Amino acid sequence: MNLREALAYLDDHINLEARAGLIHGLSLDHMRALVGVLADPQRSYPVIHVTGTNGKGSTSRMITELLRASGLRVGTYSSPHLERINERLSIDAQPIGDDELAELITAVARVEPLSGVVPSYFELLTAAALLWFAESAVDVAVVEVGLLGRYDATNVCDAAVAVVTNIGRDHTDGVGDWRAAIATEKAGIIRSDATLVTGVVEPELRAILVAEGPERALVLDVDYEVLDDRPAVGGRAMDIVTPWARHEDVFVPLHGRHQSSNAACALVAVESFFDRAVEDEVVAEAMGRVTVPGRCEVVNRSPLVVIDGAHNPEGAQALAITVREEFDIPGRLVMVVGMLEGRDVVEMLRCLSVTDADLVIATRPPSPRAVPAEDVAAVARALGALVEQVDDVASAVGRALDVSTSEDAVVVAGSLYVVGAARTALHRMLPAEE
Repeated sequence: MNLREALAYLDDHINLEARAGLIHGLSLDHMRALVGVLADPQRSYPVIHVTGTNGKGSTSRMITELLRASGLRVGTYSSPHLERINERLSIDAQPIGDDELAELITAVARVEPLSGVVPSYFELLTAAALLWFAESAVDVAVVEVGLLGRYDATNVCDAAVAVVTNIGRDHTDGVGDWRAAIATEKAGIIRSDATLVTGVVEPELRAILVAEGPERALVLDVDYEVLDDRPAVGGRAMDIVTPWARHEDVFVPLHGRHQSSNAACALVAVESFFDRAVEDEVVAEAMGRVTVPGRCEVVNRSPLVVIDGAHNPEGAQALAITVREEFDIPGRLVMVVGMLEGRDVVEMLRCLSVTDADLVIATRPPSPRAVPAEDVAAVARALGALVEQVDDVASAVGRALDVSTSEDAVVVAGSLYVVGAARTALHRMLPAEE
């Protein structure tokens, strides 16, 4: 199959991401059967497994860069993608090429009948990634959980290090003790011979993670800590103390106070993997080249354009704080916002602080789960914001640029689907910056 045919093959299988991420059957049986007929490629290399409500993408990229700078060949699997599916599979931070991706999916398609199951889209793609890493002889794989953890397709991996960044409100109806329920599901990636590294600070939630029985648990503000975190030109600078070392003036070219705990989590995960300190020059090299597309990403300076996939209340609030604290906006603030079903639109817009914006442009993500733009517009208007409605994301971004001067700022948020479509459109609309 060529890439077009391979992607059509994937599309013929149920896509749980497009159906609110529902877990079918609460079982790993399908995934185990699929990797079984591929000779369990995930056993060919050690794995650092990363989950968390927010920050797992940033943390995974930091882990990858720290491992690369330490001289290892690193496979990374993440989800979802912003613009192209190739983004999900990379080796040494380079996404897989079209031809190689098509060959991989073809290889998985050939053995699917032998598995005796009908896998989902995500299971097939995960199996392809695990197979690619084995065939490419990576030294280590950084594998990001798609949904929660215990029954996620990636949990066929037996990780040497399990990372849980935090617990927040996402993929839940919010009924009952939902935080404990989410923590229990995320704890499912923790093996008895693994090291747990977590940024979860709530004692009752940490207890759930530790109760899973890891060989060792390293907890933020107990076993490691961020001593100082401050804004710096183009990102953040921080001092981090780990069980192995004290690292001072660690610069990360990412915006937001939340990135300090992600950086500390990543650094401790890598040091626990090596069971030694990572040299300061390696930390500086690795952290200094971290990029996280679609996460408080500055894609233009005049006007300032920031895109962020904030899609839950905690992420939305973190973005609003970052915009206020780290960007000097002499002109107006224009926000482009769209979101998916399953979100509390009122809560999301409040957390995004849409009333701080001079104009809110409500739009619709390119997803069957999209909240209609008119619904987002109506809520924003009821909250007191000045609102326009532009259904198509590219047109909404274009409208935001049209009404902005060089002193204004445009912030795009609410969903990774919105950010992905906006990023593609902005590449066309904006001149390349020097």
